[in-house]
Amino acid sequence: MSTPHLWIRAEARPTEQRVPIVPADAARLIADGFAVTVEESPTRIIPIENFVAAGCSVAPFGSWVDAPDGAVVVGIKELPEDPADLSHTHVYFAHAYKGQEGAQEVLDRFRRGGGQLLDVEYLTVDGRRVVAFGFWAGYVGAALAVLRHRGLLPGGVAPMSRADLDEQLRASAEGHDPERALVIGSRGRSGRGAIEALEIAGCTITRWDRADTERLDKHALLAHDLLINCVVSDTKREPFVDTADLDVPRRLRTVGDVTCDVTSEANLLPFNTAITTWDEPVRAFGSEGNPLEVIAIDNLPSLLPLESSESFSAELTPLLPDLAERQGAWAASLEWFHRHLI
Repeated sequence: MSTPHLWIRAEARPTEQRVPIVPADAARLIADGFAVTVEESPTRIIPIENFVAAGCSVAPFGSWVDAPDGAVVVGIKELPEDPADLSHTHVYFAHAYKGQEGAQEVLDRFRRGGGQLLDVEYLTVDGRRVVAFGFWAGYVGAALAVLRHRGLLPGGVAPMSRADLDEQLRASAEGHDPERALVIGSRGRSGRGAIEALEIAGCTITRWDRADTERLDKHALLAHDLLINCVVSDTKREPFVDTADLDVPRRLRTVGDVTCDVTSEANLLPFNTAITTWDEPVRAFGSEGNPLEVIAIDNLPSLLPLESSESFSAELTPLLPDLAERQGAWAASLEWFHRHLI
């Protein structure tokens, strides 16, 4: 069985500290015959020395553009704009198949360069995703929503450890009556993460899933203090909160949009069409007497970079022996690429 050369690129986004393969898993891959190169990075949560100790080769920041033919470039978030043409196989979250802003430009780069996109979001077995940051996205998204609702998120956010975040959640519960929190998509990875954070924060939790939203009870939805959206949708459907809901009387004051499909036609929270950032994590809507705030950070797991990297790597690494032949979950992702490249 052939083993491809894995090239772990540095992330282009300056706030991104995660890494798709951690040193312990890289060492196991190398023992199984993989070549693993890791780019130097000024932001990565794990020092490059740990990868060297695991047996990885080191390359300069951004040198994946000159990686050997046949190398598979592995990352997490978006690629830099250069080069214009992509000739390698890339494994990362491209967000290019649901009509998101810039999606066609991404696919055009692969079309011109002859490379392949193996989008991590579409690594599936029997239709179910097998690699995701979802649990930690839900966990952080719900935690930030609670802290904001309790007046404890006045400014920007920065990476932290889970222990630090949990301490903030427990401390924030002191002197507060339990908020009514609704998690939509509660059985999925993100939903389970959201529920765990909300439990630590002492909230009263309502769990909704597909059956609960087929005939949406908007009155019941708006009667909660917080909404955590963990639903991924590929098709347009009745929104959970729309622009018209900003003007109606409601208890709902804070939304944590974990899914964050803000530029997609399938956006289930279409009152908001822009992401929020670490520096400015909250967008305000509604009126002074009837406010609604949303947190829509599209790299939530990077706020817990070590925990989320270890979890992601543990799911991705067992799939890599099938990568060379594009078997298993890789075949499913490649099919999505070919379908949208036409």
